Amino acid sequence: MGLVPIFCLWAPTGADRPERPVERKPDRGDRDPVRTAPDVSRTAVIQALIAPVIEALDCRLWGIEMARQGRGALLRIYIDREEGVTIEDCEAVSRRVGAVLDVEDPLEGNYTLEVSSPGMDRILFRPEHYAESVGETVDVRLVRPFEGRRRLTGVLTGVEDDDVVLRVDEDEYVLPLEWIQRARIVPRFD
Repeated sequence: MGLVPIFCLWAPTGADRPERPVERKPDRGDRDPVRTAPDVSRTAVIQALIAPVIEALDCRLWGIEMARQGRGALLRIYIDREEGVTIEDCEAVSRRVGAVLDVEDPLEGNYTLEVSSPGMDRILFRPEHYAESVGETVDVRLVRPFEGRRRLTGVLTGVEDDDVVLRVDEDEYVLPLEWIQRARIVPRFD
């Protein structure tokens, strides 16, 4: 696994699909205008569809990101393996997941499918990702300011129920997971 994630792109033919705009949640003033939260129910549906396909290929679904891309959408799927992810893994997952998505059609309009390894600077999507990353330095972007700050970088010291404990210098913050817009591992090169 290298510093830069491995990517594999796949674009469905979808020439006969009508183009529809991608739905966005309303932009609140305290949100990052570049990245809006995905439709949780749509993400859950896609996850339920593709997780068994990915597991059948001896990979683990790490996470899903959805974003607008021009008139269509970008669906980025992160996969992981104990031995590390290869380009062949990304290609195999892309082909199989693409076929499932074409049949089930959970996304409206045109989209681009991208399959990637999480990389060293992996995004933490689920509570178990935070638990696996205790002791790592993480960069956390918050949905709204907390004590005047929307971004914190510190050591992840624990996970308690639905809260993340982050040590920044000499201070310790207990942050509810729902306040975290995005958390990413900061790679160490010791």
